[in-house]
Amino acid sequence: MTADVFAALASPVRRELTALLLSGPRSVNDLASHFEMSRPSVSEHLRVLRDAGLVSEERSGRRRLYRLEAEPLMEVSRWLSPYERFWRDRLAGLRELLNEDGDDHEH
Repeated sequence: MTADVFAALASPVRRELTALLLSGPRSVNDLASHFEMSRPSVSEHLRVLRDAGLVSEERSGRRRLYRLEAEPLMEVSRWLSPYERFWRDRLAGLRELLNEDGDDHEH
């Protein structure tokens, strides 16, 4: 996994673009309609996502369709997995502590 993937996903706009692409391929115009920014600005965000391998571009005549690519996201998920377990364990410990504390107040 490269830093490019994290850098690409650091932008809220690019995270929103990837969320929009979850439902399937979309054109630049369709994607741009969800933002209050120019189509060239959306295209620049899509280029960053494409360069990071998060989206692919398919040309159909004059139209460009963008598709979400799963592999870089799977790499991020694998990388985050130990941290997810860490936080789940920490939250479970906090829940137990709070339940114990609650039990003390009942008696």
